[in-house]
Amino acid sequence: MKVGLFFGSFNPIHTGHLIIASYMAHFTDLDKIWFVVSPHNPHKDKKGLINMYDRLEMTRLATYDYSEFYVSDIEFKLTQPSYTVDTLAHLQERYPDHEFSLIMGSDNLKSLKRWKNYEVILKNHAIYVYPRPGSLDCDLLDHPSVHITETPQMEISATFIRKALKAGKNIQFFVPDKVKDFIESKSLYANS
Repeated sequence: MKVGLFFGSFNPIHTGHLIIASYMAHFTDLDKIWFVVSPHNPHKDKKGLINMYDRLEMTRLATYDYSEFYVSDIEFKLTQPSYTVDTLAHLQERYPDHEFSLIMGSDNLKSLKRWKNYEVILKNHAIYVYPRPGSLDCDLLDHPSVHITETPQMEISATFIRKALKAGKNIQFFVPDKVKDFIESKSLYANS
């Protein structure tokens, strides 16, 4: 089985994430998309991250009705901050019959050479890249492991949603209804 790993803080998950995952599931040769909720991305500031279990629950709520999606908390059990190369090694050992690929934005591809053991990732895993505004110039574009997709560009971001919530704005249509209800029920992001 070919599994695309979509790593993220999902702080919160939003429709942009779901559109990207849906594209990868239906317009590439990937069989399943696993949302890997990261407790702490080593390249991002931990400030402003809400509880990882709330982020995991929102991701589950957003993807529950879709058989091609799966939500993984694998990084909750690994040393933090979690490094992608370590998570991949752990997953490959645990699921030897799966072929794991990465799903990332072109902005992340641009910074891939700063990742821990990035050469190992490129050697052993395909990378499916979705375009991000203004960042599709990178010396890894021609690498045989890199597959540039025509995923619709999403300019929606979790930062935008958090700012909107803090300002008391309506986020309907930016996140799935179940996620919106969960955020409101716990008053998440109101003071972040």
